[in-house]
Amino acid sequence: MSIICRDVEDVIGYVKENNVSFIQFWFSDVLGFLKSFAVTPSELYEGLTEGMGFDGSSIEGFARIEESDMIAKPDPTTFQLVPWRSGDQPVARVFCDILNPDGTPYKGDPRFVLKRLLKKVLAKGYTFYVGPELEYFYFKDDTKPEFLDKGGYFDSRPVDMGSNLRRETIFALQAMGIQVEYSHHEVAPSQHEIDLRYDEALRMADKTMTYRLVVKEIARQNGVYATFMPKPVAGENGNGMHVHQSLFKGKRNAFYDPKDANHLSDTAKHYIAGLMRHAPEIAAITNQWVNSYKRLVPGYEAPVYVSWARRNRSAMVRVPMYKPGKESATRIEFRSPDPACNPYLAFAAMLGAGMEGIEKKYEIPDPIEEDIFEMKPEERRARGIMDLPDNLYAAILLTEKSKLLKKVLGDHIHNKFIENKKIEWDKYRTHVSQFENDRYLPKL
Repeated sequence: MSIICRDVEDVIGYVKENNVSFIQFWFSDVLGFLKSFAVTPSELYEGLTEGMGFDGSSIEGFARIEESDMIAKPDPTTFQLVPWRSGDQPVARVFCDILNPDGTPYKGDPRFVLKRLLKKVLAKGYTFYVGPELEYFYFKDDTKPEFLDKGGYFDSRPVDMGSNLRRETIFALQAMGIQVEYSHHEVAPSQHEIDLRYDEALRMADKTMTYRLVVKEIARQNGVYATFMPKPVAGENGNGMHVHQSLFKGKRNAFYDPKDANHLSDTAKHYIAGLMRHAPEIAAITNQWVNSYKRLVPGYEAPVYVSWARRNRSAMVRVPMYKPGKESATRIEFRSPDPACNPYLAFAAMLGAGMEGIEKKYEIPDPIEEDIFEMKPEERRARGIMDLPDNLYAAILLTEKSKLLKKVLGDHIHNKFIENKKIEWDKYRTHVSQFENDRYLPKL
């Protein structure tokens, strides 16, 4: 059963009444890796009211060593018990905002980046909702991608050997207040998906961080390994994170227009146009690893070209069909991101691109309902269909020049992120692979 805490007093009361032994303070580094440290109940009040200090110089993308003092300040509304540490002395977790020693928000905190943008969007009257679909694999261990089953899309037992793992994972997620819509076996062998009920973007980013940890922890407890690596196996579908998103004004869906043939408002059309125009430059944020671009290739259901459509799943942006009486469900689905991104930065980048389209009234092109993979290059060019970057370095160069991302991320995270990704690319570029040794060493 999930816990509802509104403030510091609620958290303190729950900890005392339920004999909570430790409270884990969670936050994200610039790459989206979960960081944490634990405090005891005796230190909790000070931690909740003043925050807890730590050395930020060892956290990727945080401060330099000469300015390393950071404060982790918990958000009491994110307090939940950790399901796998229950019993007589349960363990809880709470997400934190990262502050400077003077109490001001730290500009290198990815959670702050999203909060800052959401505040600006709220000032325009909008609330941003997202519903991500994160795919992942179960393997026998973390040393090689060895499948547990040979199942395919929507297969059930006995072919689907991950159904019990998904079931345990869903129970754990629900215990932490994360609502699940449904789960199923995905296209590739041993590939799975658990879809979360949509929520406001900051809460969903926290839930996404939690989801990834819960999936991995339940797998570990059952003696297997779960991975969100975008493309762990050549010749099989990779892991995507299709992100359903919409803007609301109060209780009204700003993407819905009953008079439009596609039931899309001008706001929705401008938003889609913004996503499309800026998709190449935000790719390094939504697809941040060298391995990400081995998923974004033709033939494996991952989008490669900048386009939108109603039913065409080869398009980068898909608009699910409108169902009468379901105006609030009108949304767009952005299909290029992968689940190994930093959700705070990825959601901010998508929202920033969409809002740029709304503010500058970008015009949406015609939808592409044909299979884009079957088109010849000259046909794609004639129809104005751009390519997404085909490797991390190409994506980095676009992100580095992006005025939009400098505005959305801020100079600190923009610079730190680019610096980290260039190091990653350089290591990859200079690495001699087994493929090269097998192919060239006997011949050259």
